[in-house]
Amino acid sequence: MAGIKKNNKNRKSLIAENRFKKHSKKSQKKLPTKNSSKPIGRSATKFLIQFIQRISRFFLQLIWGFIWRSSLIVITGISLAVSYYYLDMKEFDSLLDERSRGSVTLENNTGEVFAWRGDNFSKNLTANNISTHLKNAVLATEDRKFYTHFGISPRGIASAVYINVKEGRGPLSGHGGSTITQQTAKLVCLGKPFRQSEWKSEKAYEASCRTSTVWRKLKEAIYALSLEFKFSKDEILTIYINRVFLGAGTRGFEAAAQRYFAKSAKIVNPSEAAMLAGLLKAPTRYAPTNNLKRSQERANLIIGLMERQKYLSTTEAKFARDNPAILSKLAQARAGGYFADWVMASLPKYLTYQTTEDVVITTTFDPIIQKAAEEAVRKVFKNQVNQHSNSQAAVVIMSPNGAVRAMVGGREVSGVGLFNRATQALRQTGSSFKPIVYAAALEMGFSPNDLVKDEQFTIKLPGSDSWTPKNYSNVFSGEVTLTRAFSESLNIPAIKISEAIGRANVSELGKKFGLFSDPNKGPAIALGTSEATLLDLVGAYATILNQGTKIEPFGWEKLQLKKNKNEILMGKSERAAIEIVDPETAQNLIFMMSEVTKNGTGKRAQFSDWEVAGKTGTSQSARDAWFIGFSKHYVAGVWMGYDDNTPLKGVTGGGLPADIWRTAMEEIHSKLTPIPLLADRQNRSSGKSIATPVGEPSSLGAILGKFFNNLFKSN
Repeated sequence: MAGIKKNNKNRKSLIAENRFKKHSKKSQKKLPTKNSSKPIGRSATKFLIQFIQRISRFFLQLIWGFIWRSSLIVITGISLAVSYYYLDMKEFDSLLDERSRGSVTLENNTGEVFAWRGDNFSKNLTANNISTHLKNAVLATEDRKFYTHFGISPRGIASAVYINVKEGRGPLSGHGGSTITQQTAKLVCLGKPFRQSEWKSEKAYEASCRTSTVWRKLKEAIYALSLEFKFSKDEILTIYINRVFLGAGTRGFEAAAQRYFAKSAKIVNPSEAAMLAGLLKAPTRYAPTNNLKRSQERANLIIGLMERQKYLSTTEAKFARDNPAILSKLAQARAGGYFADWVMASLPKYLTYQTTEDVVITTTFDPIIQKAAEEAVRKVFKNQVNQHSNSQAAVVIMSPNGAVRAMVGGREVSGVGLFNRATQALRQTGSSFKPIVYAAALEMGFSPNDLVKDEQFTIKLPGSDSWTPKNYSNVFSGEVTLTRAFSESLNIPAIKISEAIGRANVSELGKKFGLFSDPNKGPAIALGTSEATLLDLVGAYATILNQGTKIEPFGWEKLQLKKNKNEILMGKSERAAIEIVDPETAQNLIFMMSEVTKNGTGKRAQFSDWEVAGKTGTSQSARDAWFIGFSKHYVAGVWMGYDDNTPLKGVTGGGLPADIWRTAMEEIHSKLTPIPLLADRQNRSSGKSIATPVGEPSSLGAILGKFFNNLFKSN
C-alpha cells in the first residue's frame, strides 16, 4: 500500500468521530424545558424600564414637536416683521437727518459763530472719514463687537437686565445692553417720522421714541435686524454718529466737535474723542460747557476702555490723560446768551424757534465788547458790593447807528431763555428821563443858559392832596441855569419846566423817542415815574447823539439758509430818517449832558482823555439806579436794582452804575484815538460856535421865568 496516497479530502467523518466534535455556540444553547422559568422581579424591572422609556420618548417627541413648531411660528413671525420694516424702510440718505426742526446759528460781527439754537447739525460725516480715535472710542464705549454681531446681543441684554435688578432698578431701567444697531433703531424711532397732527408736541414724540418696555425693546430688536439686512455695518454706524444727541443743542458728532472744540470730528485727538464718546451716556450732564471737570473725568474712563481694548497703547493713553480735552475759546466764553435770545425774539418764529430749515443769522454782536461789559459787572460786584447781595445789573452797549454790540441781561452770564433785564424789565426811569423833559423845553425855545428858580413849592392836584416835591439832597439852589439844574439833577427845575411847557408835550416827545406807550400823566412825569426798558433808554440817548434823528436799536444784519448762503433770505431794511428833535436841540442836550460828567452827578463816569456825556438816574425809593451815556464811538447804559423792587441801599445812578459804565467803556476805548464829542457843535442858523453858551438869559427864558414865579407860589 506503500506509495499509495489516501485521498481524504472528500471523505465524510465517521459518526464516531462526529460524536467527539465541539459544538458551536449556537449549538450550545439550551433548549427550554418544561421546568425552566425567569425570576419574576427581573421581568417586572425590565417592564418598568421599558414603560418609562416609552413615556419619556412620548414627552420628548411632544416637546420637540412643540419647540420646532413654535420656533417655526416665531421665525416666520420675525421674518414677516423684519420684512415689513425692511420694505417700509427709507433710503440711507434720508435717515441721516430727519429733524422736524431746523437749527439757528448766530454769527458775530466778524462772521464767527457765537451761539446756537435748535438742533444743530452738520452733514458729511461717515464711518469712513470720522477720526479713527473717535470711531474707536464709540465702539469701545457702546459696542465693541459691533462688526461681528447680527444686530442684537442676547448676552448683552441679559447682562444688563441682571445688573439693573442687582442694583435695585427695574430690569429695563438703567443699563440697556443695546447694540449700536439697536440704538440706531431707537434714534430713527423705528422709522416713524414726527407728524404734528399726531402728537401734542415734538417733546412728546421724542419721549415715546425713548420708551423702555418689553414690547418696545422687542420691536427695536426686530427693527435692528431689518437694519442689518438693509444696510452695511458702516452705513448703520454712519446713521448713528449723525443722529445721536450730544448736548448743547448738537445732533451728531460733527456738530458736537464744532460746538465744543471748534474743529471737525474728522480730526479730533484721543482726549477729545474720549470726551465726545463720554457724552453718549448722559449728554446734558456730561456736556463740557456745563461742567468741564466732570466731562474730563468721564473722558478718562473712556480712555481706560480704549486702552484695555487695545485701541490705544499705554503710552498714548497716558498722554491723553495728561493732556485732557479743553473747550475752544468760543465755547469757553459762553457769551451772548441774552443777546442771542433777544435777536431770536426779534425775528419771525417760523425762521427761528419754529424753523424747519437750518438758518444762519449774521448779527451785530461784538465778543470783545461783550467780554468788557461782563467783566465790568463782575469786577464792580466783586469789589464794591456785598457778596451776599441779590441785586442785579444789566448793560447795553451799541454803536451810534443803533447796532447793539453787547448785552448783559443779568449777573448770570450763560444760559438760554433767561430773564433779560436789559430788554424785558420795565422799570421807573428816574432822572435818566430828564433829557426828554429838557429836550421838549429846548424845542420850545429855551436855551441852556436860561434861568429857573430852584425853590420849595407845592402843586395842588385836582381831586387829591397837594404835592410838595423835593430835591434828592433836600437843598435848594435858588436861581440856576438850565445846564446846572440838569447836571446836578435838580428835581424842582425839571418839574417847573414840565409844567410850564405842558406834561402832554413831554409825554408825547417821550413816545417819539420810543420810551413808553402809557406814560404817567401826573406832574411826577418829569421825575421819571413812567417805566421803560434799558434798551429803549439807550436807543433814546443814541437818537440825541445822532443829532436828533431817530435811532432804532437792532441786533441782526441778514438771515440766510445754511444750504444756500449765497442768497439772503432776509436783510435789515433801511428805515426812513425821522427827526425827533431839531439838530440844534440835540447839540445843546449833548453839551448839557457832558456837563453831567464834568461837574455834575456823573463825574465817576469820566475816563482817560475822552469826552463823554450822560445822565444819572435814581427812581423813587432808590429801587432803580441808572447811568446812560455816550462817547463819539459808543452809547452805553447800565441799570442796577432788585428783581422784587427792594430799595437799593446807598446806591444812586452816579455811583455803582457809573462805575460799571466807566469800567466797560474805558476798556473798549483803550485802543481807540480820542475824538472830541462837541467838535462839530455848530449853530445851524448862524454857523457860529455855541460850544459853551454864555451871556444873559434869552428873552423867552426871562418871560418863562416870570411865568414860573407867577404860577408857583413859594412856601
